[in-house]
Amino acid sequence: MSVFGKIFGSSRKQQAPPATPQESIQKLRETEEMLVKKQEFLEKKIEAEIASARKHGTKNKRLALHALKRKKQFEKQLQHIDGVLSTIEFQREALENASTNAEVLQVMGSAAKALKTAHNDMDVDQVHDLMEDIAEQQEVANEIAEAISNPVGFGQDMDEEELLKELEELEQEELDKQLLDVGPTPSSVSTLPEAPIAELPVSGKKVIAKKQQEDDDLAELEAWANA
Repeated sequence: MSVFGKIFGSSRKQQAPPATPQESIQKLRETEEMLVKKQEFLEKKIEAEIASARKHGTKNKRLALHALKRKKQFEKQLQHIDGVLSTIEFQREALENASTNAEVLQVMGSAAKALKTAHNDMDVDQVHDLMEDIAEQQEVANEIAEAISNPVGFGQDMDEEELLKELEELEQEELDKQLLDVGPTPSSVSTLPEAPIAELPVSGKKVIAKKQQEDDDLAELEAWANA
């Protein structure tokens, strides 16, 4: 043992490690609960002294004054506890916020490291090359699908105009057939009423006879000319 150890003593207790934020928060909460109970106790004592002062106010002033003095003492203690409780609440809330911020920063730091690790095997040029390869393979797949979907050797070389002409002929044949099938039936013809025949007037008969005579004369002249 060194000289200084012998002089000052070597049995001094080592300093305790600092409490963690969670331990400090828990102790502050326990202190708050204890102070709140102390407040409730003092409030009841104050009410009791007020009741005692009212009881002895007219009968025994000395006891009434003594009760009021004790009430004042309890009120001072209550006021002191209120101040201490406010300070502890503020300290606890600040410590809770600091602890939350520390946890958030720790999580964010871990996430940043994980993201960096994930990007170690990645490169922008590699990503561009990969996307180009994907685009090329997609184009090849589209060409293959188009080639498979096109039929081979099923009349692709036929003349479309010739087919249209043949179609028109078939349509015309069908139309002619329909026209031939459509016509008056014997029963319908027999059932139709006969149109009345009106006799021509005498003047009309004369005009027709004159026209017939002229036609006969013209026919005779043509026959004589051709003889």
